[in-house]
Amino acid sequence: MASGTDSPLIPDLGPDVYVEWRGSEIGAITEHLQRRLVLGLLGDVRGRRVLDVGCGDGDLAVELWRRGAVVTGIDASPDMIDAAKARAAREGADMSFMVGEAASVPFDAERFDVVVAVTILCFVADACPVLRDMARVLRPGGTLVIGELGKWSLWAAVRRIRAWFGSNLWRRGRFRTGGELRHLAIQAGLKPGPVLGSIYYPRWQRAARLLAAYDSSFGRLTTLGAAFLALSAVKPARRVPALNRFSRE
Repeated sequence: MASGTDSPLIPDLGPDVYVEWRGSEIGAITEHLQRRLVLGLLGDVRGRRVLDVGCGDGDLAVELWRRGAVVTGIDASPDMIDAAKARAAREGADMSFMVGEAASVPFDAERFDVVVAVTILCFVADACPVLRDMARVLRPGGTLVIGELGKWSLWAAVRRIRAWFGSNLWRRGRFRTGGELRHLAIQAGLKPGPVLGSIYYPRWQRAARLLAAYDSSFGRLTTLGAAFLALSAVKPARRVPALNRFSRE
């Protein structure tokens, strides 16, 4: 499900995991629904400078390039960046990838029109500085879209059980509510929109087949039970001080 990582030290999560996940039927269905939600929040990206934070193997970044965006991807894992560069080369995509940490984005302030980050906060202990730094590189009026693993879902429950039984990956996992995501965006100085949900079926292939068609309908009703949450937030434009009429007299 993940699109990228915040640390090269996250165990059991490499490019091969993504390939295996997308190659499975439930993985393909789930990935499609998550991607649809994120792309819907991103809207028209033609000609816009987009930063994909935690770009993983570059799958989303290449899709944004196909839609006309000027894309840069960063990930803390050199293996992920190598995989992303290889994907871009296969597609003939003119885009750049580099190793970089989400908590210290290696770009000047206000460089990007759009920042997107999918499933990176779930592996971050303190998400506040990560959101602040992503907001820093976003131009005033620009948009941040984040996608995260929902806290109150059957998927999260299973992952907690796996952590109890020794999963190194899910011991680091942190799942958040929609309210927590909005609060993080506000703390970063952004104006958040509503949180949307996706993936309401359990991690069971047959359930995915049966319920995928109703996923957007569930998402319009509630985020409770959603395994995936997405939020769009806008960086407010700068306020221009009003001229003091007395200073002109």
